[in-house]
Amino acid sequence: MCPCCLFFVHMGEIEQDPLVDKKNQDDKVWWQSAVMMFARLSAWIVAPVLLATLAGKWLDNKLDSAPWGLIGIVGISFVISMAGLVMEASKEYRKIVGNSKTSKISKTGKNGKSDNAL
Repeated sequence: MCPCCLFFVHMGEIEQDPLVDKKNQDDKVWWQSAVMMFARLSAWIVAPVLLATLAGKWLDNKLDSAPWGLIGIVGISFVISMAGLVMEASKEYRKIVGNSKTSKISKTGKNGKSDNAL
């Protein structure tokens, strides 16, 4: 887990209060999963490109090949960023699809009919 994500996890922690029921605790951190997803996706964009920029400038100074080292390494980091974003987005998509399936199952009985039907 990235360091910026740890900050948001800590922000979302709730002390166990016996007087507060579970539903109220869940309502307090409704935003946590969205902020975590934003932090993870942002980290996949910023971190590889920033590291590639620093490494590319160092490589250009070392080999006197400006600007080709920077361009090449930033290009590779762009591919790495896109792969990371696709992986993270597909994880989130699977979570959303899984939640919607369990939601539909809980609203309908085992026979597929709604529990609320007369």
